[in-house]
Amino acid sequence: MPELRKDPVTGRWVIISTDRSKRPSDFRIERPAVIGVELCPFCAGREDMTPPEVLAFRNHGGAPNSPGWDLRVVPNKFPALHVEGNLDREGEGLFDRMNGIGAHEVVIETPDHGKTWATMSEPEVERVLWAFRERILDLKRDVRFRYILVFKNHGAAAGATLEHTHSQLIALPIVPDFVREEVEGAKHHFSAKERCVFCDIIRQEVAAGRRIIHENADIVALAPYAPRFPFETWLLPRSHAARFEDAPRNVYESLARMLKSVLQRMNRTLECPSYNLVIHSSPFSEQATDFYHWHVEVMPKLTRTAGFEWGTGFYINPTAPEEAAQVLRNAKL
Repeated sequence: MPELRKDPVTGRWVIISTDRSKRPSDFRIERPAVIGVELCPFCAGREDMTPPEVLAFRNHGGAPNSPGWDLRVVPNKFPALHVEGNLDREGEGLFDRMNGIGAHEVVIETPDHGKTWATMSEPEVERVLWAFRERILDLKRDVRFRYILVFKNHGAAAGATLEHTHSQLIALPIVPDFVREEVEGAKHHFSAKERCVFCDIIRQEVAAGRRIIHENADIVALAPYAPRFPFETWLLPRSHAARFEDAPRNVYESLARMLKSVLQRMNRTLECPSYNLVIHSSPFSEQATDFYHWHVEVMPKLTRTAGFEWGTGFYINPTAPEEAAQVLRNAKL
C-alpha cells in the first residue's frame, strides 16, 4: 500500500509508492528509449495487456476490452496510489502519514500508435478532453478525493515510457501545494481588486499583443509574463470558470483547436519537442467560483532543472516570453 507522508518542516506531502519501483525504467541513470509499436500495450488488439477499461468510446460498436474502440481509459498498471482502502490518517510522533488512497488512470487517446495531438484531428483531440471531463465527474463523487490532476507527458524527456500517445489522471486525497499556492494567489488578487487575476491577464495581454501566440472565439494562448521554462504556453478560456469539468461543449471544441495549433507550432519551430501538459482546475472543496480561472499549461522540455532551481525555487529561463510568443505566432502551419 502506498503512503503519503508529510514533511514536518515545510508541510509538503510526499507519496511513497514502492509498487512503482517494479517499472523497468526506474533508477536507470540514462532514460531508456520509450517502448515502440512492437511491444506497445496501448495498440488495438492488445487490450489484454492493460487492466480492464473504465471508460471507452466506440463509435462502431464492439465488446468492452476488445478492438473497435476510438479511446480507452484504464487503471494505471503501476499506480502511484491505490483506490481500495481507507485513508487512516495518523501521527507518528511529530510526523503525519496516511494511506496512499487515490485513483490513477491512463487515457489511451487513439488506437493509432503513430498519432499525436499535433497530428490528430480536432474532433479526436476534443474526444480526449471529453474523456477527461467524464472521468473527473465520476471520480469526484468519491468523498475521499479532494483534487484530480490531469496531465500529459509527451516524449522520453518529459517522462513518458511509451510512444503511444496517452494522458493520465490522478485523484488525490489532499490538495497539492502548488495548486493551493495558485488558488491563494488568485484569492488575494480578488480580495484586493474584486477581479479575477486570470481575467485581468487575458484583458491586458490581448490589448498589448506582445505575448499572444494565437486566439480564437473561446481560448487565448499566450506566453506568460514570468515563464519558468522556454516557450512555456498557457491556454486560457475567455469566459470565467473555476473548473475544467464545468466548461460547455463549445469551449472543449475551441480548446481542441487551440491545442492542436499550439503543438503544431511547437513541432514546426522546436523540432517536435517533448513536453508536459497540465490542466489547472479548482479543488472540489474550494469555493473558488469568483476568483479562480481554470486553464492549461504546456511546458516543452528544452532545459534541465538543476541545483540552483532546486536550492532557490527560482527558474532561469534563457528565452524571453516576448521572443517565444513571436516565434510561435509566426510559425507557418
